Amino acid sequence: MSATTVLIVLFAAFLHASWNAIVKGAGDRTIILGMIAMGHVVPGIALIYYFPTPLAAAAPYIIASTVIHWGYYYLLNVAYRHGDLSLIYPITRGLSPVLIALGAQFWVGESLPWLAWGGVFTVSAGVLVLTRGIVSGNLHRGGVIAAIATAFVVASYSLVDGIGVRVSGSPLGYIGWLFTAEITVLIFIFGTRFDRVRKIRKRTLTLGFTGGVISGAAYGLVLYANTLAPLGVVSALRETSVIFAAIIGVMWFGEGPKRRRLLAGVIVACGIVIIGLAS
Repeated sequence: MSATTVLIVLFAAFLHASWNAIVKGAGDRTIILGMIAMGHVVPGIALIYYFPTPLAAAAPYIIASTVIHWGYYYLLNVAYRHGDLSLIYPITRGLSPVLIALGAQFWVGESLPWLAWGGVFTVSAGVLVLTRGIVSGNLHRGGVIAAIATAFVVASYSLVDGIGVRVSGSPLGYIGWLFTAEITVLIFIFGTRFDRVRKIRKRTLTLGFTGGVISGAAYGLVLYANTLAPLGVVSALRETSVIFAAIIGVMWFGEGPKRRRLLAGVIVACGIVIIGLAS
């Protein structure tokens, strides 16, 4: 993996943690998720206009990913309702690299060297250090279940889009159609909760829309990186976002304990070095 690809994925990781912080800090997360969907649709339309339409072979992947993202938004909402950013986020993102790497190996025959597998599992081990409170019962069980389910959903849409963008013949066109398809989420949320939308301050709605643009940029960068490097490696590097999420959780939301988050960050950094050596 080139240094440029690594920087692209790391920047996407920072953006991803940022928009999750926006969702966690929102008073009405459902409406904010609707605004985030809008933040995907607007640039999606622009991408459709400026870039070629993806090949027909990509259509099933776009449809499948859109359906899966419905589940993602729902489960993410439930998880953040019951748990901290610096706990829920690591569960969600910590399990997904292993699931994606396994799925990529068995579904598309994308094998990784043993050293890279060591890096993937090290990254996952680092982010899961933050979830030790599950055993002691300090974390709401419903939030844990929702976060684990979200990890499987993340792995599912990552695999679907990782393959879809490769067969599309037009990566940016694929991203454009994928983002525009989220208008279904926007219509559903705003159509059934319009009274709640009217009561939210414009500043909050703007923040949600900005979060959507950030989210779209983060995912678009990852999809582009998937065309340059193996899915499992890209996914593992992307999960460095848990470091950013831990810092945001501690500094912005006052979450703790800080030492565990520092330890997890060191372990994740070691995993990144291992992946870099194997690539």
